[in-house]
Amino acid sequence: MPKTKVYEPEFKKKIVQLYLEEGRTIKSLNEEYQLGDGTVRKWVRAFREECETNPDLNDTKNLYEENRKLRRELEEKKKEIAFLKKAAAFFAKEID
Repeated sequence: MPKTKVYEPEFKKKIVQLYLEEGRTIKSLNEEYQLGDGTVRKWVRAFREECETNPDLNDTKNLYEENRKLRRELEEKKKEIAFLKKAAAFFAKEID
């Protein structure tokens, strides 16, 4: 029977935060931290279940999700700005 590895609660919280807040994939977290296939998924599920009963954790979960949404929006805006800069440079050349 394989031995089950015991992880510190702080480590689990960090992994869940990377998944929920930064949008890291389960696969990338498994590879980077040498975790089992269902480990991260199980920790995220446990965190979400705990959030349903603990209002303080639910606020944390909401902050993680809002932060993730804002990061996505920021990346999109950065891409739009880069495109507009290239377009402006192109049209500035055409005017000369």
